[in-house]
Amino acid sequence: MPTNDLETAGRFYAETLGLPVVSDSRTAAVSIGSTSLVLEAGRTRRGAQHLAFTIPTGSFAAARQWLEGRVRLLGRDGVEEFPSPPSWNAMSVYFDGPDGQVLELIERRDLRQPYDGGFGPEHLLGVSEVGVAVPDVLATVAMLEGLGVHSYGNPPGAGFAAVGDIDGLLILVPPGRAWLPTDDRVVADDPVLLRVDPELEAELAPGRVLRPAASS
Repeated sequence: MPTNDLETAGRFYAETLGLPVVSDSRTAAVSIGSTSLVLEAGRTRRGAQHLAFTIPTGSFAAARQWLEGRVRLLGRDGVEEFPSPPSWNAMSVYFDGPDGQVLELIERRDLRQPYDGGFGPEHLLGVSEVGVAVPDVLATVAMLEGLGVHSYGNPPGAGFAAVGDIDGLLILVPPGRAWLPTDDRVVADDPVLLRVDPELEAELAPGRVLRPAASS
């Protein structure tokens, strides 16, 4: 994922969120549960990236309290806790990230991870959503369906679609769409590279490379 200021971004994940970060002059690799997020310097940013981190079921109140001491929460009309559509069975809180990223903690209640109380960076289980701008949301959904990556939750629409499963989702939106709960942080149109577990990748699309539309 591109970043305008590698040092600031790395420091945010290391010092503000308390996550392990390994940096060099070009990249900062952040360990977030099962995910490695690699930030890359030297690329022009346009718009805001969106990532969601899964937290254990039952930890939402503790997670929000932990966040409030570290970052500015993002809200709308005085609301700072957002239920997902009923088909998702989830609750989210959003917050500021580096480069204007719209970051999210999401409690996916159909996942039953062990939870022993309290909250810290070790309770961030991994990145479970990545926002992607595509010129045609429904065409991209159809392409992914052909690769065995299916729609999740509500039926896809021209302005929003989630594809994948409860463990990992691509959030597909058209250019110019603002990320909830903001009105002005529109989706970034810089490319983001995603790699999944090699065994899963082979199972979904043997010998094939996923190539969404050029602006994604």
